[in-house]
This record gives sequence, structure tokens and C-alpha cells, in this order.
Amino acid sequence: MPTSRLDPIDRQILSELQADGRMTNVELARRVGISAPPCLRRVRALEEAGLIQGYHADVDARQLGFEVQVFAMVSLARQAESDLTAFEDLCRDWPLVRECHMLNGETDFILKCVAPDLSTFQSFLTGSLTAAENVASVKTSLVIRGAKDEPGVPFDVLEARLKREA
Repeated sequence: MPTSRLDPIDRQILSELQADGRMTNVELARRVGISAPPCLRRVRALEEAGLIQGYHADVDARQLGFEVQVFAMVSLARQAESDLTAFEDLCRDWPLVRECHMLNGETDFILKCVAPDLSTFQSFLTGSLTAAENVASVKTSLVIRGAKDEPGVPFDVLEARLKREA
């Protein structure tokens, strides 16, 4: 379901659920100005179309004992599609890697990692990440603090763009 096929109510549903995925269907319907049964049908259609990929709790890693957050910039020796896929598969298997993004440019991948302490991250870095087949180099940056961590997309920007195009 491309953006052009989404009507304003669908976009508002997505915006509301992105801000609060725990609200009831009745509350969601009230916020977007429709009754509950069609609202639920729209949500199901958005899920089936892959626009809603899941519902998650936003947990505080530090309060759960994960004091260390690191961004690792990984360069591979070879970048054939099979090599890229193999590295992505490895990342999916490493619990400390929370995000993995392939990049354009000097660095092939950036990984967001969490660990309870520096020694745990160091063990992962030297025992798994740098030891992995095809990894040429890894540069790491320890997060001191985060200033913003917004999920999803800015719907106000989307709405402004759609108004300009109309």
C-alpha cells in the first residue's frame, strides 16, 4: 500500500499508533474520528500491507543493567552480495547487536550494540565481531548520552509534502 494510496485517516491512524501503540481500538477510533469497527479494519489492512510491522515496548536499557551503548562501524574485505548477506545473518545471531544498517561509502555497516559493561562489549568485539570472517576493520564509538531517540517517521513532514504535491 504505497503512501499515495493512504488516505488522511490511515495516516492519522499510523501517526497515533506510532506515538502510542497500546491504546485501545476504541480510543484510536475516537482520536481519528471514525467508529471502532472500520478503525479496526483499517488497522488490520495496514498490518497486512506491512505498514505496521509490530508493536513493541520501549524499555530503558540502562535501568535493565545495559550501561554500555556502542556504535560500531564495520568494513568488510569483500562486498559481494553473498558476503553482505552472510554478515547480516551473523548480526542477527549476535544478541548485543540491536541494529544493523548497511551504508554507502567508506563504512559497509553500522551496528548499534548494547552491553551490561565494557568488558562484555570488549569480549564481543574481540571474540566475535573482529574475528568474524570477511571483517576487515571495526571502528567503535562509545555513546556518552543520547539526546533524541524517536521511532518511526515524522508524519507532520509527510503531511506537508502531500499538501505541496496536491
